[in-house]
Formats: sequence, C-alpha cells, structure tokens
Amino acid sequence: MTDAPTHAADTDTDETGDAADRKVVEQEQAEIKDFVKGLSADDIKSGNWFTKLAAHAMNAYTEKVDWQYFQDRYAGVPADAIVDQRIKMAARYAALEGGLSAGAYTATVAATIGSLGGASPVTVPAAVATVMVDVAFVTQLQLRLAYDISVLYRVPIDVHDPEDLWKLIRVALTVKSGEAANKTVSKAIPALVRPLVKRFYSNTVLTAGKALPVVGKHLLQRNVIKIGIPLVGVPLAVLLNRYTTLLAGRHARAVFRNEARVIELAEGMSRSSRHPQLMLWVAWLVIRANAKAKIADDEALLMRHLVRLVRERHGVVDEQFAHVVDIDPAEVWRRVDAEPGDLDDILDAAERVATVDGDVNSREKAVLAELRGRCHRG
Repeated sequence: MTDAPTHAADTDTDETGDAADRKVVEQEQAEIKDFVKGLSADDIKSGNWFTKLAAHAMNAYTEKVDWQYFQDRYAGVPADAIVDQRIKMAARYAALEGGLSAGAYTATVAATIGSLGGASPVTVPAAVATVMVDVAFVTQLQLRLAYDISVLYRVPIDVHDPEDLWKLIRVALTVKSGEAANKTVSKAIPALVRPLVKRFYSNTVLTAGKALPVVGKHLLQRNVIKIGIPLVGVPLAVLLNRYTTLLAGRHARAVFRNEARVIELAEGMSRSSRHPQLMLWVAWLVIRANAKAKIADDEALLMRHLVRLVRERHGVVDEQFAHVVDIDPAEVWRRVDAEPGDLDDILDAAERVATVDGDVNSREKAVLAELRGRCHRG
C-alpha cells in the first residue's frame, strides 16, 4: 500500500492481499469499538447512536474525499469502472468484518437479544456492544461507499444538508418506506436456512427494536438475524455482510448513475439552447402533458437541474414560471409563436424531455406534434 488507509474502503483491490485486508478491517473495527464505547445507554435505547454514527462516519471523510481525490488515484479511468471496484472492495471488507464479529457472538449474546422483550437493550451493555460494533462498521462502510459513488458520478451531496443526508442514508441502506427488513434479509439467506429465518422473525425476538427509529430498527433487524440462528452464525454473518454491502453499492450505482444521466441531459439542453426561458415553459408543458398523471422522479429531477443551469449559465430567473400551478398550453404556444427565427433548439429540448422517464406517451406525442408544426414555419 502506498499510504496508510484511514477507513476500510480506502485501499486499491490489486494492492492488497488477504493479510493486508484483514489488517485494514481490524484497524477500522478498533476505531468503531472506540465509537461504540462512547455511546450512552440512552443513545442506544433512543436510536441516537445512528445520528452520531452518521456524523462520525461522514464529517471528516467528506472533507478528504472529493472528485479530485478519485482523479488522483484513478487518473483517466471511467467512473463506471471505478465504481465497480469500490463496490467489490467494500463487499470484501464487509465479509471479513462479518467473520471477525461473528466469532465474538455467543449463545449468551443471542439469548440476551431474544429475551429482552420490551426492555431496553442496554440491560446487558457488553452483549449489545458486541452487536453494535458489527452494525456500526457495516453501516459506516455502506454510507461511505454510497458517498463515493455519488462523487464519482459528479452528483452533489452535502452531508450537512438534512435533505441530502437523508437521501444518502436511504440510498446507502436501501431503506424504502414500508419495507420489511425481514423480506430483504430472507432473499440473502441460502434456501436451507430460510425456514429458520422465518421462524426466528415470527417470535418476539425483535421486540426490543421497536423502541428504535425506523432506520435503527431496520439495521437491528438486518443484523440480529446473524446471531439468532445457532450453528450458522459465522458463515451467515459473512454472507449477509457481503450481500447487503453489494446490494447497497449496486443500489447506489443505479440511483446516482441515473441522476448523473439526468444532470448530463440538463447540461446539454442548457448549453445548446438559444431560447433558455422559452425552453423551461416548453419542457414543463411536455412533462405536464397529462395533468392528471403523477410527475416521474426523473422529470422532477430534470426540471430542478434545468432551472438551476438556466439561472447559472444564462442568468434567467422567471418568476412567472416559478409560480405556475396549472400550465396553460395556450400561453406556451403564444410564447412559441412570439419568438422569431429558428426554434429547432426548442424542439430538440422538448423531444429530450419526453424521453427522460422512458417511452413517449400519446399525450406527449401530441404536444410534440403541435410544437413541431409551430417551429417549422416554412
């Protein structure tokens, strides 16, 4: 290694062997143990441990890791290739840590978690600390991996902005509204032990988790299964850590790569537009072609970046557009007809907008046909 790693995903795949990997993981695990020792009983009981972990994991890290950081390490390598290597690397570290942590799990720890009922998990701090080290290690690894991927695809994430931080958490931990953690976990378990998993979750073993916030409960459920099934603890811990980290990385890649695609589209439209203000009106008309339909996430994302880029690149701030609730097609056609000269840039932008969320529907085709007739003035 050319430099001493400061976290478990900061070494290159082909620069390390098994011994070096294990050393990195043990170093990071030791730091996590110190973090867990600093938690109070109330932190664990209330779920504040997760808030503190997010700050611990990301604050100093994001000051060091930016796009230039990866350019220095992977000069000239396409983002897709780097992302793939980061995901594999993180999954390898997660699996190694799973084996180390599972070795510390005992029947006593499992029984402690399973018999807590509605009591606070901190009734046996040593047992809970054993579980928390594993949870915190993997969570930190996945948060940083997701952040790495956002940076590589040039998607801005400000971890000090609550909205951006929550977005990063959702992406990294694949937390979806209403998703049962046991369904996600079960997919990772070999078929032979799935009946045990189902039986485990049907008991009251996770009652203690109900006191935690949604994210804390999700993480507890996802990890406690590793110590609740006798005889398969170590291989299951390795499998789950690796699987959930691969899942987190692939999910982050899908989300941030798609957002990078939309940002790239918005940048191209803004750069080539000769009528930036009119472009906003026409783009919104295409998106709202079916006023009763829900706006797709990619459409909303495109408009947000398009408005920002038109403001930054062209200095256009349209207050009337910002206050539109129900867009009037007649108003847009009036604006189109009032513009002299070639409007091919507007037509091109409208066609791009129509395809941002997939296939062009019939209402969008109708708007494009009308626009095409008005842009081609003979």
